[in-house]
Amino acid sequence: MTSTQTRQGSDFAELSKLVKEAGLLDRRRKYYAVKIALNLLAFAGGWVAFAHLGDSWWQLFIAAFFAMMFTQLSFIGHDAGHKQIFRGRKANDITGFVHGGLTGLSYGWWIGTHNRHHANPNHEDEDPDVNLAALVFTKAQGAERRGFLRWMAKYQAFLFFPLLLLEGLNLHVSSVTAIFQRGFKRRKIESALMLAHVAAYLTAVFVVLSPGVGFVFIAVHQCLWGVYMGCSFAPNHKGMPTLSAGHKLDFLRKQVLTSRNVRGGPVVDFALGGLNYQIEHHLFPNMARPNLKHAQVIVREFCAKHGIDYAQCGWAASYGYVLRHLHAVGAPLRGHPVAAR
Repeated sequence: MTSTQTRQGSDFAELSKLVKEAGLLDRRRKYYAVKIALNLLAFAGGWVAFAHLGDSWWQLFIAAFFAMMFTQLSFIGHDAGHKQIFRGRKANDITGFVHGGLTGLSYGWWIGTHNRHHANPNHEDEDPDVNLAALVFTKAQGAERRGFLRWMAKYQAFLFFPLLLLEGLNLHVSSVTAIFQRGFKRRKIESALMLAHVAAYLTAVFVVLSPGVGFVFIAVHQCLWGVYMGCSFAPNHKGMPTLSAGHKLDFLRKQVLTSRNVRGGPVVDFALGGLNYQIEHHLFPNMARPNLKHAQVIVREFCAKHGIDYAQCGWAASYGYVLRHLHAVGAPLRGHPVAAR
């Protein structure tokens, strides 16, 4: 290892020491106790309102409310998967499985996929989040597309938000598919939770609502949930540098240079579930959500001191970066040699 690589490798140890001394790796159990309790209370209240309102087209507002709540519950499952809530794995896993059951997602499938993303963010071969059938994130990926998928890649910037309408369905299908794969752990628990979710959800919808209203309710709920989930995760890495095999970046630089933070204060903190502090989250994935904003001050100053680019922008600007990158990647397929970022 060269002296430069050794120095870079020690940079993260120095940063970690600063963060730890600030107490930012401590658990925040009271915060999560209140957060989870309020989420569950709001979720239960939504179902009470649903039952009280009855067979009415006004239920579509309830569907939109549930789209928000499913995402907020998913954020808790995300935090549990990173062991942000409790120090031990068992308590975090129980929390994750319960929230997976409430939203109809496989907690085990998500953990495996998400951990691979964290290990190699924006890596064109090893990050599952940049290996999607519906979108391409590098020119090399675009060149491999054929048929309808090639057409989609050409105009993917225009199709991005419409495609998010299907993200909820995609998450459910991926969860069910994963459960039947060989070697999947805790298949019985996950299967039971998924079946219970589907049975309870469909029973509630079609007991209270007529078939026509019921199907529209499901469509609105699932589509808006997909859009919210996609809009929460897409700004974090899309449009940032993509890595390939053989890169020489150390852990600190790999995580910082491929991630983007989103400004916005308490409203954005709530709406994005802390994922707007993506750089800090990737550097310290087990850091409790409310500590991320405090860690940001330390990390940003540290990066400035060491000459490491630190990407941050507003919420609207972040989607602009995403769309411009998707459009640029698809340009060669449209016959326009536009350089992708």
